[in-house]
Amino acid sequence: MKQFEVPSVYRSELISAIKASRKKADKLKKDFSPTKVEAGKVTFYLARHFGFCYGVENAIEIAFRTIEENPGKRIFLLSEMIHNPQVNADLLAKGVQFLQDTYGNQIIPFEDIQSDDIVIVPAFGTTLEVESLLRSKGIAVEKYNTTCPFVEKVWNRSEQIAKKGYTIIVHGKPKHEETRATFSHASEHNATVVVNDMEETQVLAKYITGELPSATFYETFKGRYSENFNVERDLQKIGVVNQTTQLATDTQAIADYLKSVMIDHFNLAADQISERFADTRDTLCYATNDNQSAVVGLLEQEADFALVIGGYNSSNTSHLVELCEHKLPTYFIDSADKILGKDELIHCNWRTKEISSIKDYFPNQSSVRILITSGASCPDALVEQVMVKIASFFDAESFISAAKEEFQAA
Repeated sequence: MKQFEVPSVYRSELISAIKASRKKADKLKKDFSPTKVEAGKVTFYLARHFGFCYGVENAIEIAFRTIEENPGKRIFLLSEMIHNPQVNADLLAKGVQFLQDTYGNQIIPFEDIQSDDIVIVPAFGTTLEVESLLRSKGIAVEKYNTTCPFVEKVWNRSEQIAKKGYTIIVHGKPKHEETRATFSHASEHNATVVVNDMEETQVLAKYITGELPSATFYETFKGRYSENFNVERDLQKIGVVNQTTQLATDTQAIADYLKSVMIDHFNLAADQISERFADTRDTLCYATNDNQSAVVGLLEQEADFALVIGGYNSSNTSHLVELCEHKLPTYFIDSADKILGKDELIHCNWRTKEISSIKDYFPNQSSVRILITSGASCPDALVEQVMVKIASFFDAESFISAAKEEFQAA
């Protein structure tokens, strides 16, 4: 896989050595057991896969190279490059301006954009409407487009099945940049509707079977269906794609459920299923799958609590928190600064995004075991900083340096 040039401040010699060692020993990525790092009285267990994915590193490389190659030019980002506060703050510090917030609300009017400005499309992609608007102003959208290739894969798959007459069901968070972009690209080719979760999917199924009157669909899914969507016509033949950072198991459950609904409702034989339901299993993102599978492996390790590091508005990171908290106390932080000491840390609720102070989170015992993972937009440097911060509670920072040397020699 291509090696990207990202600012060294985001790298960690320790984490890089660990990842290189694990990759060397497990080239086919079949071992999802965690990596053990001992630091005196603290033992860290790191997930097999975590941190920057291909799409994120690609976006960061393009963004910083664009800044370097265009001194004096006005450079804009459509919205956050990725969902990581440090990376976005670094871009702002270099003079980059955001045109929209993460929900698509305008910060700088598009009217202010001039043809000699540079506009970078973030890793989530953007809508066809925004692309068209920028092109009308003379902006070369494709030149500074950092859209993740795995997001584009979803768009391509949507187009393929749409051209065969399938209505597109998008499993995603309706307000998320990627979901809005995928909806735009899919609906260009055929009818499209967004479902947030299994509960909404079950409601949609009742419109497929006729259990709910079609007239109420338009209010229930307001703002989440394509123009001229017709319930009687457009739910006869469907396929499911997803926002790539959703829980893979959730997307698969939704696809399996809708497939069973179509089989039962239309009384389909095994060789007739494709007449009503498209197989779209291949739209799941490899990094999302790997990180989530690694957390499953991580949770097999007995521990006292888990730390998940990443941006609070990061969808893929939130799902890692969701997985961990089913098993043990889990704290969602975006930097080592949120660890105030052994007696307090600042935690984000992944569902509500409420920030709260957690007292006495650190167990009062002779040794402590901590599970650690991070989101796909989290720099490895932040993970090492968290480990060093915790090790410092026991004057065990030297163990981190020793671990780096050990893994580098492996």
